[in-house]
Amino acid sequence: MTPAEYVQLKAFARVDGAQVALLWTASFACYLVGLKAPLLGMAAILLMIITPFFVARRLRRFRDVDRGGIISLMRGWAFVILVFFYGGVLLALVQFVYFAYLDQGYVLQTLHDVLSSPESRASLEQMGMTQTVSDSLQMLSELRPIDYALNQLTLNISLGILLGLPIAALLKKGNRVGQM
Repeated sequence: MTPAEYVQLKAFARVDGAQVALLWTASFACYLVGLKAPLLGMAAILLMIITPFFVARRLRRFRDVDRGGIISLMRGWAFVILVFFYGGVLLALVQFVYFAYLDQGYVLQTLHDVLSSPESRASLEQMGMTQTVSDSLQMLSELRPIDYALNQLTLNISLGILLGLPIAALLKKGNRVGQM
């Protein structure tokens, strides 16, 4: 890959990463509202499931329109990883701002309320997980906003690495000797 091709790859990955960040931000917003409205919680899950298909569609567009219909496995994989990286960085920024300035304990309190309901308490006692859940809520209360954001960023980059290979393998086309 030449330096110009690398710059092209990063530029298109940044644009597509911003679109993925918008998709993930919508999913995060649906999750937050879905803590009290289960239908939107399902929408959050659906938006997350759509992500690999959206990225595959963007890779196909990059291959067909911007690369002349040719892309190798490694270049496709690099593109997907970069898309997940850029999208993850933007989502981490959104989550940091949310947890640092907007949340005011909403997520933790909602989780506590749900897990404190009589039905949840009975289920947790039956499974012997009361102390585990209590310890988990205590640990979550001690996390800083940057911790939430960095955990999500790490998860998104890892997903990009893992999902990138099969996506790139499905969409590689016209692999020539020496082409990356």
